[in-house]
Amino acid sequence: MYNKYFGFEEQPFSIAPDPRYLYMSEQHRESLAHLVYGFNSDGGFVLLTGEVGTGKTTVCRCLLEQVPDNSSIALVINPKLTVNELLATICDEFGIKYPSGNTSLKVFIDLINEYLCEAHAKNKKVVLIIDEAQNLSAEVLEQLRLLTNLETNKRKLLQIILLGQPELRDKLGQPELRQLSQRIIARYHLGPLSKKDLGAYVTHRISVAGLEDELFPSSTIDRLYILSRGIPRIINLLCDRALLGTFTQGKHKVSSRILNIAAKEVLETPKFKHGISTTMLVAALILTAFSLVSASAYFYYMTAKKSSAISVIPDTKATDQAHVNVLDKLKWPDTIPIKQSKETAYRSVFSIWGITYSDDNSIPPCQQAQSKGLRCLKGLGSMESIRTLNLPVILTLHNEAGEEYYATLITLTKDIGSLNVGGRNIEASVKDIESQWLGDYTLLWKTPPEYSGDIKPGDKGVLVKWLDTHLAVINNRKPVQGDVITYDNALVNELKKFQLAEGLVPDGIAGAQTIIHLNTATAEEMPTLTGGIKKN
Repeated sequence: MYNKYFGFEEQPFSIAPDPRYLYMSEQHRESLAHLVYGFNSDGGFVLLTGEVGTGKTTVCRCLLEQVPDNSSIALVINPKLTVNELLATICDEFGIKYPSGNTSLKVFIDLINEYLCEAHAKNKKVVLIIDEAQNLSAEVLEQLRLLTNLETNKRKLLQIILLGQPELRDKLGQPELRQLSQRIIARYHLGPLSKKDLGAYVTHRISVAGLEDELFPSSTIDRLYILSRGIPRIINLLCDRALLGTFTQGKHKVSSRILNIAAKEVLETPKFKHGISTTMLVAALILTAFSLVSASAYFYYMTAKKSSAISVIPDTKATDQAHVNVLDKLKWPDTIPIKQSKETAYRSVFSIWGITYSDDNSIPPCQQAQSKGLRCLKGLGSMESIRTLNLPVILTLHNEAGEEYYATLITLTKDIGSLNVGGRNIEASVKDIESQWLGDYTLLWKTPPEYSGDIKPGDKGVLVKWLDTHLAVINNRKPVQGDVITYDNALVNELKKFQLAEGLVPDGIAGAQTIIHLNTATAEEMPTLTGGIKKN
């Protein structure tokens, strides 16, 4: 009704889970990263929980927009089912034919197992997604666990993604479901938007709908946050009703007064007559605390099945002595002040890249690197994420006294890493390296020509030309003709598919990690962890 009045091409605040309208807040990026990680793993369960309306389904739809062609996806949106009904629904979703009126669990399970084996033979990934999974009974959840028992030596043949409200976490914590809980390889809880993100969220949706005008002044945004507590679905309902009220009054800005009227109409309906739930209020209050620990929680969840933060030492004298010897090799040399470890590590990684490290302390290492066409990337991750980046990396290690020092990881095989520690080149097992490392890393990466920041949709120029050229090589196509091309939707979708295949967040933005993966995929000349200097 108000679209033509304001100039919208479509309704900006629909509550339908349209991935185009997904605003990628830090939380949504992390939740999508968990889904991507789980999707690209070797099977098991992936868990995404959150309050009603926080965007779980939309994040999942964003994942589904980018899944590879060799994927078979089943989506169950009504999980209030018996075991028989669920198995029949799974068969229906995957197109598995079964005898009419069948009530035999064995028949359903045998048919599903046969389908999974055939899909594996065709190198097809099979994924079952269940929305509103908090409604699943313990009996049904246990049957889902049994379905994931079919596996090869390397991976399970069925991946299951569970989306649900917070009570799903409580249900999975029950003793009778501990076996299922132990199979969860990635989990994330999606909270409400922060006040800062709320304003960006509103602006994003208005922009996607085709309008660049500011319709919600900052004072209205402040009030919107108080009324909605950052819950996206409630934000959408309030904004939609407020725009309608603004239209009927012939105005062009949404005032706090109009928003209050909209809130009275929306939140006093039977669905919201008690206002925001207590759980939602608590979630909003703990958001700040949650953000402080999200980095470490992210590291824990993304690596829980891949590595151990502390090596387990068997209670034998021989093993104890071997472990001590390894720690002796990894420790910082007593002859060099430990405060020099960072400079020594940077000098080492600069040398690997073939550039000279300056002793001028007034020029920070990353600034020196930038003058040579390189940039620093600092992050928190696991040894698996280091493998995917495949670049020499400075690790922040900790000795038995808790002191922090730095070492350069030069090469990495499946089980062994070669490091430079205080000028000494040593080898150690991945497990022993992880026993001294809590996930902090810094690496150098090669930037495209005239690089000034992330390559985003709508950009033009040399960077977009570089991006198109690399994607053309990867997809075996001809580059777009012309010196000035636009980063349009076709190129965005092409990059998203590449990001998903590489285990990255498919946001269509070519940031540091995406550029690193593009460089690796197109054989840019650079040092790697697996093969020394990689050349064209």
